[in-house]
Amino acid sequence: MRDNDSFGTSAPLNRRRRKFDDDDPTFVKRSSPSTDPVWDEVEEETGWSSWSAPGVQHGPAPIPGWVITEHAAKDTDRGVLKTGKEADVHLVERGIPDTDRRVLLAAKRYRASEHRLFHRDSGYLEGRRVRESRVTRAMAGRTAFGREAIAGQWAQAEFGALAQLWELGVNVPYPVQLLGTELMLEFIGDADGTAAPRLAQTRPDQDLLADLWWQLVDGLRVLARAGVAHGDLSPYNTLVHEGRLVIIDLPQIVDVVINPKGPDFLARDVANMAKWFTGKGFTVDPEPLIVELLHDAGMRV
Repeated sequence: MRDNDSFGTSAPLNRRRRKFDDDDPTFVKRSSPSTDPVWDEVEEETGWSSWSAPGVQHGPAPIPGWVITEHAAKDTDRGVLKTGKEADVHLVERGIPDTDRRVLLAAKRYRASEHRLFHRDSGYLEGRRVRESRVTRAMAGRTAFGREAIAGQWAQAEFGALAQLWELGVNVPYPVQLLGTELMLEFIGDADGTAAPRLAQTRPDQDLLADLWWQLVDGLRVLARAGVAHGDLSPYNTLVHEGRLVIIDLPQIVDVVINPKGPDFLARDVANMAKWFTGKGFTVDPEPLIVELLHDAGMRV
Protein backbone atom coordinates (compact mmCIF):
# COMPACT_ATOMS: atom_id res chain seq x y z
CA MET A 1 0.00 0.00 0.00
CA ARG A 2 1.44 3.34 -1.00
CA ASP A 3 1.41 6.08 1.61
CA ASN A 4 0.48 9.20 -0.33
CA ASP A 5 -0.95 11.33 2.46
CA SER A 6 2.34 13.21 2.85
CA PHE A 7 1.85 14.91 -0.50
CA GLY A 8 -1.12 16.98 0.67
CA THR A 9 -0.51 19.55 3.38
CA SER A 10 -1.71 22.86 4.69
CA ALA A 11 1.78 24.01 5.69
CA PRO A 12 2.96 27.30 4.15
CA LEU A 13 4.93 27.01 0.94
CA ASN A 14 8.52 28.11 0.65
CA ARG A 15 8.14 30.58 -2.21
CA ARG A 16 11.88 30.66 -2.98
CA ARG A 17 12.64 27.42 -4.77
CA ARG A 18 15.67 26.27 -6.61
CA LYS A 19 15.34 26.03 -10.36
CA PHE A 20 17.45 23.40 -12.03
CA ASP A 21 17.87 21.97 -15.50
CA ASP A 22 19.20 18.48 -16.09
CA ASP A 23 19.57 19.24 -19.79
CA ASP A 24 22.06 22.02 -19.04
CA PRO A 25 25.61 20.71 -19.66
CA THR A 26 26.87 22.65 -16.64
CA PHE A 27 24.36 20.80 -14.47
CA VAL A 28 25.36 17.40 -15.83
CA LYS A 29 29.06 18.07 -15.18
CA ARG A 30 28.61 19.04 -11.53
CA SER A 31 29.95 16.59 -9.00
CA SER A 32 27.79 18.10 -6.27
CA PRO A 33 24.65 20.23 -6.04
CA SER A 34 25.13 23.83 -7.10
CA THR A 35 26.16 26.32 -4.45
CA ASP A 36 24.85 29.18 -6.61
CA PRO A 37 21.16 28.40 -7.14
CA VAL A 38 18.89 30.45 -9.37
CA TRP A 39 15.63 31.35 -7.66
CA ASP A 40 12.24 31.51 -9.33
CA GLU A 41 9.58 33.40 -7.38
CA VAL A 42 6.75 33.17 -9.91
CA GLU A 43 3.32 32.71 -8.35
CA GLU A 44 0.29 32.84 -10.59
CA GLU A 45 -3.27 31.72 -10.00
CA THR A 46 -4.22 29.89 -13.18
CA GLY A 47 -7.93 29.60 -12.42
CA TRP A 48 -10.25 26.72 -11.79
CA SER A 49 -8.79 23.25 -11.67
CA SER A 50 -8.57 21.52 -15.04
CA TRP A 51 -9.61 18.17 -13.52
CA SER A 52 -13.04 18.36 -15.18
CA ALA A 53 -11.97 20.09 -18.40
CA PRO A 54 -13.28 18.66 -21.70
CA GLY A 55 -10.95 16.01 -23.08
CA VAL A 56 -8.97 15.52 -19.88
CA GLN A 57 -7.75 11.99 -19.10
CA HIS A 58 -7.47 10.86 -15.49
CA GLY A 59 -5.00 8.51 -13.86
CA PRO A 60 -5.74 4.87 -13.07
CA ALA A 61 -8.28 3.85 -10.46
CA PRO A 62 -8.46 3.71 -7.59
CA ILE A 63 -7.55 7.38 -7.50
CA PRO A 64 -5.39 8.08 -4.43
CA GLY A 65 -7.11 9.97 -1.66
CA TRP A 66 -4.71 12.90 -1.85
CA VAL A 67 -5.84 13.79 -5.40
CA ILE A 68 -8.26 16.74 -5.34
CA THR A 69 -11.16 16.17 -7.73
CA GLU A 70 -13.68 18.75 -6.48
CA HIS A 71 -15.06 21.26 -9.01
CA ALA A 72 -14.44 24.10 -6.54
CA ALA A 73 -10.66 23.58 -6.62
CA LYS A 74 -8.30 26.16 -8.08
CA ASP A 75 -4.77 25.76 -9.47
CA THR A 76 -1.94 28.13 -8.60
CA ASP A 77 1.40 28.03 -10.40
CA ARG A 78 4.19 28.24 -7.83
CA GLY A 79 7.08 28.46 -10.30
CA VAL A 80 9.47 26.33 -12.33
CA LEU A 81 10.92 23.12 -10.93
CA LYS A 82 12.85 22.07 -14.02
CA THR A 83 13.52 23.31 -17.53
CA GLY A 84 14.44 21.09 -20.46
CA LYS A 85 14.72 21.01 -24.22
CA GLU A 86 11.33 19.34 -24.63
CA ALA A 87 9.26 20.40 -21.65
CA ASP A 88 9.23 22.51 -18.52
CA VAL A 89 8.01 21.23 -15.17
CA HIS A 90 6.11 23.62 -12.91
CA LEU A 91 5.06 23.28 -9.31
CA VAL A 92 1.29 23.68 -9.08
CA GLU A 93 -0.76 23.95 -5.92
CA ARG A 94 -4.29 22.64 -6.32
CA GLY A 95 -6.52 23.65 -3.46
CA ILE A 96 -10.08 24.40 -2.41
CA PRO A 97 -10.48 28.06 -1.44
CA ASP A 98 -11.20 28.85 2.22
CA THR A 99 -10.17 25.36 3.30
CA ASP A 100 -6.95 23.60 4.28
CA ARG A 101 -7.43 21.00 1.55
CA ARG A 102 -4.67 21.29 -1.02
CA VAL A 103 -2.02 19.25 -2.80
CA LEU A 104 1.17 19.96 -4.68
CA LEU A 105 1.48 18.64 -8.24
CA ALA A 106 4.20 18.64 -10.88
CA ALA A 107 2.87 19.98 -14.19
CA LYS A 108 4.99 18.84 -17.12
CA ARG A 109 4.27 21.13 -20.07
CA TYR A 110 5.61 20.14 -23.45
CA ARG A 111 6.67 23.18 -25.42
CA ALA A 112 5.10 24.62 -28.56
CA SER A 113 6.76 23.40 -31.74
CA GLU A 114 8.64 26.62 -32.44
CA HIS A 115 10.33 26.46 -29.03
CA ARG A 116 10.93 22.76 -28.75
CA LEU A 117 13.81 20.50 -29.69
CA PHE A 118 13.00 16.81 -29.53
CA HIS A 119 16.53 15.55 -29.32
CA ARG A 120 15.42 12.04 -28.38
CA ASP A 121 12.74 11.20 -30.94
CA SER A 122 14.95 9.50 -33.52
CA GLY A 123 14.88 5.77 -32.81
CA TYR A 124 12.41 5.94 -29.92
CA LEU A 125 9.44 6.39 -32.26
CA GLU A 126 10.24 3.26 -34.23
CA GLY A 127 7.41 0.80 -33.75
CA ARG A 128 4.93 3.51 -32.79
CA ARG A 129 2.03 4.06 -35.16
CA VAL A 130 -0.89 6.46 -35.39
CA ARG A 131 -4.18 5.72 -37.08
CA GLU A 132 -4.04 8.39 -39.75
CA SER A 133 -1.40 7.96 -42.43
CA ARG A 134 -1.21 11.72 -43.00
CA VAL A 135 -0.16 12.18 -39.38
CA THR A 136 2.49 9.51 -39.77
CA ARG A 137 3.84 11.28 -42.86
CA ALA A 138 3.80 14.66 -41.12
CA MET A 139 5.71 13.22 -38.18
CA ALA A 140 8.28 11.68 -40.49
CA GLY A 141 8.68 14.97 -42.37
CA ARG A 142 8.89 17.02 -39.14
CA THR A 143 6.40 19.58 -40.43
CA ALA A 144 4.92 22.03 -37.92
CA PHE A 145 1.84 19.83 -37.71
CA GLY A 146 4.05 16.77 -37.43
CA ARG A 147 6.03 18.27 -34.55
CA GLU A 148 2.79 18.99 -32.72
CA ALA A 149 1.72 15.39 -33.29
CA ILE A 150 5.05 14.19 -31.91
CA ALA A 151 4.57 16.38 -28.82
CA GLY A 152 1.17 14.80 -28.30
CA GLN A 153 2.71 11.35 -28.66
CA TRP A 154 5.37 12.13 -26.06
CA ALA A 155 2.76 13.32 -23.55
CA GLN A 156 0.38 10.45 -24.26
CA ALA A 157 3.21 7.90 -24.15
CA GLU A 158 4.43 9.16 -20.80
CA PHE A 159 0.92 9.27 -19.34
CA GLY A 160 0.21 5.74 -20.54
CA ALA A 161 3.55 4.43 -19.32
CA LEU A 162 3.14 5.96 -15.88
CA ALA A 163 -0.38 4.59 -15.57
CA GLN A 164 0.74 1.11 -16.58
CA LEU A 165 3.79 1.06 -14.33
CA TRP A 166 1.89 2.53 -11.37
CA GLU A 167 -0.65 -0.26 -11.61
CA LEU A 168 2.20 -2.78 -11.73
CA GLY A 169 3.68 -1.36 -8.53
CA VAL A 170 6.75 0.38 -9.95
CA ASN A 171 7.96 3.42 -8.02
CA VAL A 172 6.87 6.16 -10.43
CA PRO A 173 4.90 9.37 -9.83
CA TYR A 174 1.15 8.84 -9.99
CA PRO A 175 -0.16 10.36 -13.27
CA VAL A 176 -2.98 12.61 -12.07
CA GLN A 177 -4.23 13.78 -15.45
CA LEU A 178 -3.39 14.56 -19.07
CA LEU A 179 -4.85 17.51 -20.96
CA GLY A 180 -3.39 18.17 -24.39
CA THR A 181 0.37 18.32 -23.90
CA GLU A 182 0.24 19.12 -20.17
CA LEU A 183 0.78 16.17 -17.86
CA MET A 184 -0.06 16.59 -14.17
CA LEU A 185 1.94 14.30 -11.91
CA GLU A 186 2.32 13.46 -8.26
CA PHE A 187 4.91 15.85 -6.83
CA ILE A 188 7.81 13.94 -5.34
CA GLY A 189 9.28 16.09 -2.62
CA ASP A 190 8.61 17.86 0.65
CA ALA A 191 5.54 19.71 1.84
CA ASP A 192 7.26 23.10 1.44
CA GLY A 193 7.68 22.54 -2.30
CA THR A 194 11.30 21.38 -2.25
CA ALA A 195 11.68 18.76 -4.97
CA ALA A 196 13.36 15.44 -4.18
CA PRO A 197 16.97 15.34 -5.41
CA ARG A 198 18.01 13.36 -8.41
CA LEU A 199 20.06 10.26 -7.69
CA ALA A 200 23.06 12.01 -9.24
CA GLN A 201 22.82 14.73 -6.59
CA THR A 202 22.84 12.35 -3.63
CA ARG A 203 25.70 10.97 -1.58
CA PRO A 204 24.23 7.81 -0.05
CA ASP A 205 26.18 5.67 2.40
CA GLN A 206 26.96 2.11 1.39
CA ASP A 207 23.89 0.57 2.99
CA LEU A 208 21.53 3.00 1.28
CA LEU A 209 23.46 2.65 -1.97
CA ALA A 210 22.91 -1.11 -1.97
CA ASP A 211 19.23 -0.68 -1.11
CA LEU A 212 18.73 1.85 -3.92
CA TRP A 213 20.38 -0.52 -6.42
CA TRP A 214 18.08 -3.38 -5.52
CA GLN A 215 15.07 -1.08 -5.68
CA LEU A 216 16.21 -0.20 -9.18
CA VAL A 217 16.64 -3.85 -10.15
CA ASP A 218 13.15 -4.69 -8.90
CA GLY A 219 11.71 -1.87 -11.02
CA LEU A 220 13.67 -2.89 -14.10
CA ARG A 221 12.44 -6.45 -13.76
CA VAL A 222 8.82 -5.29 -13.75
CA LEU A 223 9.44 -3.11 -16.81
CA ALA A 224 11.08 -6.00 -18.65
CA ARG A 225 8.24 -8.40 -17.85
CA ALA A 226 5.88 -5.77 -19.25
CA GLY A 227 7.98 -5.81 -22.43
CA VAL A 228 9.30 -2.27 -22.13
CA ALA A 229 12.46 -0.36 -21.28
CA HIS A 230 12.79 3.17 -19.95
CA GLY A 231 14.99 4.07 -22.92
CA ASP A 232 16.81 7.01 -21.34
CA LEU A 233 17.52 5.86 -17.81
CA SER A 234 20.27 7.62 -15.90
CA PRO A 235 21.01 9.03 -12.42
CA TYR A 236 19.50 12.30 -13.67
CA ASN A 237 15.99 10.93 -14.20
CA THR A 238 15.65 8.99 -10.99
CA LEU A 239 14.71 10.71 -7.73
CA VAL A 240 15.46 9.74 -4.15
CA HIS A 241 12.83 10.66 -1.57
CA GLU A 242 12.90 9.34 1.99
CA GLY A 243 14.97 6.35 0.93
CA ARG A 244 12.73 5.50 -2.03
CA LEU A 245 14.07 5.44 -5.60
CA VAL A 246 11.51 6.92 -7.99
CA ILE A 247 11.83 6.56 -11.78
CA ILE A 248 10.77 9.64 -13.77
CA ASP A 249 10.85 11.04 -17.32
CA LEU A 250 9.22 8.28 -19.36
CA PRO A 251 7.99 9.84 -22.65
CA GLN A 252 10.47 7.79 -24.68
CA ILE A 253 9.49 4.42 -23.18
CA VAL A 254 10.47 1.70 -25.63
CA ASP A 255 8.76 -1.55 -26.59
CA VAL A 256 11.66 -3.97 -26.32
CA VAL A 257 10.16 -6.45 -28.79
CA ILE A 258 8.59 -4.23 -31.45
CA ASN A 259 11.29 -1.57 -31.59
CA PRO A 260 14.32 -3.04 -33.39
CA LYS A 261 16.60 -1.02 -31.11
CA GLY A 262 14.70 -2.04 -27.99
CA PRO A 263 17.33 -4.46 -26.65
CA ASP A 264 20.02 -1.80 -27.15
CA PHE A 265 18.02 0.76 -25.20
CA LEU A 266 17.47 -1.72 -22.36
CA ALA A 267 21.17 -2.58 -22.26
CA ARG A 268 22.12 1.10 -22.22
CA ASP A 269 19.72 1.78 -19.34
CA VAL A 270 21.36 -0.91 -17.22
CA ALA A 271 24.90 0.09 -18.20
CA ASN A 272 24.29 3.76 -17.36
CA MET A 273 22.99 2.97 -13.90
CA ALA A 274 25.58 0.29 -13.17
CA LYS A 275 28.36 2.72 -14.03
CA TRP A 276 27.07 5.30 -11.55
CA PHE A 277 26.63 2.79 -8.71
CA THR A 278 30.05 1.27 -9.38
CA GLY A 279 31.59 4.74 -9.32
CA LYS A 280 30.09 5.28 -5.87
CA GLY A 281 31.66 2.10 -4.51
CA PHE A 282 28.91 -0.47 -5.06
CA THR A 283 30.46 -2.58 -7.82
CA VAL A 284 27.96 -3.88 -10.35
CA ASP A 285 28.46 -6.09 -13.42
CA PRO A 286 25.68 -5.05 -15.81
CA GLU A 287 25.92 -7.99 -18.22
CA PRO A 288 24.14 -10.69 -16.16
CA LEU A 289 21.29 -8.29 -15.39
CA ILE A 290 20.96 -7.32 -19.06
CA VAL A 291 20.68 -10.98 -20.04
CA GLU A 292 18.10 -11.61 -17.30
CA LEU A 293 15.99 -8.61 -18.32
CA LEU A 294 16.04 -9.50 -22.00
CA HIS A 295 14.93 -12.98 -21.09
CA ASP A 296 12.14 -11.57 -18.92
CA ALA A 297 11.05 -9.43 -21.90
CA GLY A 298 10.74 -12.56 -24.04
CA MET A 299 13.90 -11.99 -26.09
CA ARG A 300 16.22 -14.78 -27.06
CA VAL A 301 19.78 -14.11 -25.94
